[in-house]
Amino acid sequence: MASFRVPVLRHVVSGAAPYLRATQRRWAQVHDVRFLATQQSDRVLEKYKEKLARKAREEGLQDINELKEAYKDKIQHLKKKAPIPIPIPNAPPQSSTASSPFPPPPPPPQIPIEKFSSSKAGIKTLSSYLDLEKTRALPQKELEAIWRLRHVNDAQSLCAVIPLDVYKTLEATAKKHPHFILPLPKEGEGAEIHFLQWTFPAENTVTVLFTHLAEFKLRGEFSQPHTTITHHLELAEDKGVVLLQGQVVEGRGVSVDEAKWLVMCLQKFYGFGGEKSERKRLLELFGKGDPAFKVEDLVEEAEKIV
Repeated sequence: MASFRVPVLRHVVSGAAPYLRATQRRWAQVHDVRFLATQQSDRVLEKYKEKLARKAREEGLQDINELKEAYKDKIQHLKKKAPIPIPIPNAPPQSSTASSPFPPPPPPPQIPIEKFSSSKAGIKTLSSYLDLEKTRALPQKELEAIWRLRHVNDAQSLCAVIPLDVYKTLEATAKKHPHFILPLPKEGEGAEIHFLQWTFPAENTVTVLFTHLAEFKLRGEFSQPHTTITHHLELAEDKGVVLLQGQVVEGRGVSVDEAKWLVMCLQKFYGFGGEKSERKRLLELFGKGDPAFKVEDLVEEAEKIV
């Protein structure tokens, strides 16, 4: 079970520090990916110098410079392709005059909630986990302790206690921008992009589904989320908190720590401060399918969370 408290998630997650340090190293690799999208990296060139020299000899060329010249057109063609693509279904064709190597996002897909979540009869409400009448009589600290203990034996679960004012900001933003993408740094692979969707299946239940964007591209509305988090609002007015419960599906390519990172990232983007926030701007651009939305800007902003 992974337990955390919002909004200072990274400071209180038990055992999260090693993952955050690893994340910092991974963001350095992501920076290399962005750098390579527009220019040659001397470091990478040096790393593959011997292989490139051998390739040049096989092609009957004198050195690496001649090899680069011979493949100049192909290199330029590949640079124009997105190193970190946004493969959302039904995306419009990309303009060859685009100034960025990253394609703009299409308008958010209009996907019925029922396609992603079970029917209302199958939704787990807070009463599935706690005796609400007894819980209402408890002090807030005891409520938080009981909520964490309720999930402690499930290694694939996430849980949190969110102050109501923080949650209200998240929900208000979610209703305006129910779809978004988030980058997840992966060791040796740069950034992996994940698609998220907020759903509101019941009066006191709000859910967020995280899916590999590559799978969403392939399977659309039939794609399977790797992580689902549910916000329970039954005690919000009485206790001033919202209880979060999440589940990471084992074997779908995302660890509990990585899911924790995505949840933290979501909270930072949807709980932005100020009308002129860069995170707010990115949410709005993505929501409108504006070509001004750039994945490198998203990655740069996400780096600040570490």
